[in-house]
Amino acid sequence: MVSKEYLETARTLLRAAQNMTDRRIAGQLKALAEDYERRAERAAHADAAKALARSARPR
Repeated sequence: MVSKEYLETARTLLRAAQNMTDRRIAGQLKALAEDYERRAERAAHADAAKALARSARPR
């Protein structure tokens, strides 16, 4: 699932940001992680919509 991959990337970026000594770069990593979290949410909604569409198809 794409949403899971986005969440894993966001978590990795957040861990990297926590270990940064440069606050500006840490802030950029956090912003990027937040973007990946938003992407994960959108992907999860898309995955759910696809699953619903598949289940609604006549057999």
